[in-house]
Amino acid sequence: MSAVSKLLNQKEQLLARLETDPGPNERVQIQALLAKIDTALKLLGSKN
Repeated sequence: MSAVSKLLNQKEQLLARLETDPGPNERVQIQALLAKIDTALKLLGSKN
């Protein structure tokens, strides 16, 4: 599995966790991880 595939898979899982209405602390952690994933995807040249 490529790095981009792994990142997209992790992003999908985190977005699913956000839909389960996590607490405020967990929501902040998830959003921070999503921001890091988006940055990594941009650096890898992905348009997703």
